[in-house]
Amino acid sequence: MPAGGFSSVTPAGVEFEAKITPIVIISCIMAATGGLMFGYDVGVSGGVTSMPDFLKKFFPVVYRKTRNPGIDGNYCKYDNQGLQLFTSSLYLAGLTATFFASYTTRRLGRRLTMLIAGFFFIAGVVLNAAAQDLAMLIFGRILLGCGVGFANQAVPLFLSEIAPTRIRGGLNILFQLNVTIGILFASLVNYGTAKITGGWGWRLSLGLAGIPALLLTVGALLVVDSPNSLIERGRLDEGKAVLRKIRGTDKIEPEFLELVEASRIAKEVKHPFRNLLKRRNRPQLVIAVALQIFQQCTGINAIMFYAPVLFDTLGFGNDAALYSAVITGAVNVLSTVVSIYSVDKVGRRVLLLEAGVQMFISQVIIAIILAFKVKDHSDDLHKGFAILVVVMICTFVSAFAWSWGPLGWLIPSETFPLETRSAGQSVTVCVNLLFTFVIAQAFLSMLCHFKFGIFLFFSGWVVIMSIFTLFLIPETKNIPIEEMTERVWKQHWFWKRFMDDDEVADVTNGDIAKKNGHANGFDPTSQL
Repeated sequence: MPAGGFSSVTPAGVEFEAKITPIVIISCIMAATGGLMFGYDVGVSGGVTSMPDFLKKFFPVVYRKTRNPGIDGNYCKYDNQGLQLFTSSLYLAGLTATFFASYTTRRLGRRLTMLIAGFFFIAGVVLNAAAQDLAMLIFGRILLGCGVGFANQAVPLFLSEIAPTRIRGGLNILFQLNVTIGILFASLVNYGTAKITGGWGWRLSLGLAGIPALLLTVGALLVVDSPNSLIERGRLDEGKAVLRKIRGTDKIEPEFLELVEASRIAKEVKHPFRNLLKRRNRPQLVIAVALQIFQQCTGINAIMFYAPVLFDTLGFGNDAALYSAVITGAVNVLSTVVSIYSVDKVGRRVLLLEAGVQMFISQVIIAIILAFKVKDHSDDLHKGFAILVVVMICTFVSAFAWSWGPLGWLIPSETFPLETRSAGQSVTVCVNLLFTFVIAQAFLSMLCHFKFGIFLFFSGWVVIMSIFTLFLIPETKNIPIEEMTERVWKQHWFWKRFMDDDEVADVTNGDIAKKNGHANGFDPTSQL
């Protein structure tokens, strides 16, 4: 596991000693339950919005259209801004919360930020399950969104910092794995609660989100904060003790000194967001922002939010639609497991590029089938074609789940230097939630107007993102976070032009220059 040595200029290939200790595995599993909550929220909304009792209570206009598809046709029966706001309000709230989460992550630590997320989740679940009107329902979703903002800010950072370098990718993807498990769990719950007579099945679906919310809260109480976070807040002895504990060895001095040095440099940066815009940080910022935009423009969240609604639109019927959503949820989980195994072996770029080809082909095939077989007022999709559509959606979901899903979070969390890491993660989460909100708010309207063309729209984006990956995303597997500048950015054919040694030297040596100047009674730069 290559990493640095004692000095700030680290020799490539020096290894820090680290065992894969039970405390690291347990801490990562506990922290990653933030993903479980996020996934459940993503998965539950689509199933609930296809339940007649829920629609009748909160969205009577949509309910009438689903009872009589002849009014607006198959593609437009769910086109309603209020219904889309129920789903998307969570992401708009998360977008706002992530700015506050950036502050708490830096000043209060990763662990406490996860705890705050847990409290927001619990409050949101209570309001949603007990909702009496649309305002109460939306407010509950907003509180859940605040939880998502805080959890998505803290959890990927925590996982990247606590994991040994050689398994950092796999442990970080635990967050995404839990997102997919949450989606599957929500689909299974929806399938069961849709059969409940009496009109309260949707309350149970929304209320069971309390299970992952409690898991995250308890997990945040039990885990230790990351050494990086403790050292960053000046608690050096505690940071050293935690580092010794999580690495399972006493030989932690080189890694500890590198973390202290990285923290010293980070503290010189008074305005991390302003620093994020500096030329040397542009590669990480551009890639982080692009990954979040591309992740949403694959169309995955549109499919995962609205899978039951989408399958119902295609003529599957409500029961079959929920069943098909369970199948896609299961494929999502299994494919993310593939990613955990392969990301630190084959690398990030290979997974992204292979998935681009797979997603493009499956989306084009879906578009062709729908163009010829699903009309506005057709009653049913032929059984053979229906199965083919489900298979192609599963092919698409599997490709996303071992590539753009987990890597969209992993790559930004491991490429930003410590001095801009909280700010960088905040921008990453913010852009992700902004585009998630846009897609969630627009998808059902786009489906109404584009019809089958919606899949061609997303496939066009897949081509663009694959070209971007081919030329501009470097390989980061098995490279320690603090060595990214030397071993990744300065070696890349395009990004190396942004790595000005003079500018880096100004930051790392500025403090030394000031001290020398005061000690000698003159400013050393005045001689230049």
